[in-house]
Amino acid sequence: MRNLNVVHLNGLRALEAVGRLGSLQAAADELGVTAGAVSQQVIRAEEQLGRAIFERLPRGMQPTAFGAPFLARLSAAFRELSEAVATAQRRDDAILTISVAPIFASRWLIHRIDRFSAAHPDIGLRIEATTRLVDLARSDVDLAIRVGPGGWPGVTAEFFMPQVMFPVCAPALAEAIRTPGDLSAQPAVVDGNDAFTWERWLAAAGFDVAPPKVRHVFSDASLCLDAALAGQGVLLAWPVLASWALKEGRLVAPFPIRVETGMGYYFVTAPGVPEPRKVAVFKDWVRRTIEAEEGGGFAGRVIPARKAASPSSP
Repeated sequence: MRNLNVVHLNGLRALEAVGRLGSLQAAADELGVTAGAVSQQVIRAEEQLGRAIFERLPRGMQPTAFGAPFLARLSAAFRELSEAVATAQRRDDAILTISVAPIFASRWLIHRIDRFSAAHPDIGLRIEATTRLVDLARSDVDLAIRVGPGGWPGVTAEFFMPQVMFPVCAPALAEAIRTPGDLSAQPAVVDGNDAFTWERWLAAAGFDVAPPKVRHVFSDASLCLDAALAGQGVLLAWPVLASWALKEGRLVAPFPIRVETGMGYYFVTAPGVPEPRKVAVFKDWVRRTIEAEEGGGFAGRVIPARKAASPSSP
């Protein structure tokens, strides 16, 4: 790493900020200096590197053919540094940082989080609701919750709940659904990203009837739930998505049959890292909460998965 001695770190920061943000002024605002100071740092860094990183054009600073890949590598390196600093600043005992999919956060966790706070007032939660994959070994995230088949490389994944699917609908719509055959005459709200279809559910449940007629297709499961709540059709849902609406009576499940999808929910942590008390406490609370709520929506007959669904990443 001796070659780093020939280039000042502030100059590299200036190059990276201008490349990422697209202008001297935006970089200056982020770095807390003037645009003139950033310009001088860029010029000095280019001199020290012996290569032009930017072209000065009327429309602004544009990376050169060499500069574009160079700046991409600089950004990746500074992200690593930022994550390392964040890890050092982590408050191990007081704050639990959780990376969780938005659906789990908004439809399950948010309705129960006050119970965790009441039981464990010494632990604050910082929730990152995202589908972005997180490098747990290099970030300040203590625990991730993901759905998939498990067995992911480079992490420790601990199963805590299977994913099951079952029909739900608004109470008014449910009045017209007395037998499995009645489903065929109903409109269906469909999640366009879900590989688990009505045909799979009906076959697994043993119902030889036509599926509901597709009315609306959404690219977001939360929108699907809102459509079902509004009475727009029958939805194949799962406990994390629909349990709160079922408990509140805003949705009903016409048939007490849950079909496993072959996927499951997992606690995901960095491998080889001792488990802090706050992580163990939260995991135990999630398990006990699911058990207390009749398995998180598993009331009724559960049919095991015959075939695993498509893999999903942690």
